[in-house]
Amino acid sequence: MTNPLADPYLVLTKIYVNGARLKQALAETPVEELHRARTVKIVYGVLEKDIYLSHCIRSFAPKTPKPAVRVVLKIALYMLLFMGKARYMVTDNAVALLKRAGKGGMSGFVNAFLRRFDVNAVPMPAGDEGESIRFSYPLFAVKLLKKQYGARAESIMAAESRGVTVRFERGEENYLSRPHFRSTFPHTFIFPNFTRDEGFFAGDYTFQSVGSIAICHGVEPCERLLDACAAPGGKSVLLSQKCGTVTAFELHPHRAELIRQYASRMHRENIEVFCRDSSVFDESRQDAFDGVLCDVPCSGMGTVAENPDVKLNRTEGDLISLHKVQLSVLETCARYVKKGGALYYSTCSVFACENDDVVGEFLQNNPAFSVERTQNPLPHEDTAYGMQFLPDEAFGAGFYFCKLRRAAE
Repeated sequence: MTNPLADPYLVLTKIYVNGARLKQALAETPVEELHRARTVKIVYGVLEKDIYLSHCIRSFAPKTPKPAVRVVLKIALYMLLFMGKARYMVTDNAVALLKRAGKGGMSGFVNAFLRRFDVNAVPMPAGDEGESIRFSYPLFAVKLLKKQYGARAESIMAAESRGVTVRFERGEENYLSRPHFRSTFPHTFIFPNFTRDEGFFAGDYTFQSVGSIAICHGVEPCERLLDACAAPGGKSVLLSQKCGTVTAFELHPHRAELIRQYASRMHRENIEVFCRDSSVFDESRQDAFDGVLCDVPCSGMGTVAENPDVKLNRTEGDLISLHKVQLSVLETCARYVKKGGALYYSTCSVFACENDDVVGEFLQNNPAFSVERTQNPLPHEDTAYGMQFLPDEAFGAGFYFCKLRRAAE
């Protein structure tokens, strides 16, 4: 019988110990296909509940276990508390996994820990610290959400992903017999589970977040568009349907290659990709584009329902450094917009410091630009300058979009 902790342990060790990203670790780890769904469920679940599981371990361990043992305990506790698995089964498999991994010396500790663990005896602090543990949200993020959204903060933190968003180019009728529900965008559906098949490689459909699609909805058709922070390429591909040419900038060569591969798979030939730092001005492109999209580097805290590993190492200090990068990219790329052209700013964040605050500072420094209000079928809140999408209403996605117009003269 396959040890149900084994494959999740391999994936989560890459994330916790080696710093790999969730989707990268899942893609690069050979797991048993028969039980892939179970492995994915456990990996995502452990990351979603990371802070809570860590608190449970601290409450019953006299001292902090080493990283490998912590990973095993988190998997075991998740299976006990959230999958309803039998304690003896989880304990026996956890001990067997440690021995197989060459850490048999810790098997006695893990065996005793799991046999005496009592969830009812886990103390829960009051206030912000307690909410951080209950929702497995970083403490700084809890405080920011409560300051910005008040009582709605809990709903935002509790929001869950609705499933896998699939955007079809053709042949959607072949897949709609599966459980699904419609999104607010054409040819786009959300499935609880969706395994890619030959249609993916043929370019019949692609996986694209509802937030990414909503951002593209706000971009007007034009002849020449710059997608300034383009990887992995979903927005460039979708926007190439309504723009004459799309120029895609990406800082890292391997990610630039991902855009080329994406465009090729979707049979889009009007996308040109350049490996370039969007915060560094290229004089040859001044006033060259009808529209420029700046989907800037951000905290990603609006996407934690789909990417729970985002929460692992994010700090409040990151928001300060990111603000500087975001403003730099926006101000640099504004110089590429033709007179009368459009400039778009977006993030996958729910924090004003990455959104309206950046746009407000930009407008103070760039009087040639002004806000132009847009409509979007996805539920959102209008802010001072743009629109904020929140995960408790927008299918689990939190992101921001703002459209600016450069004066014609």
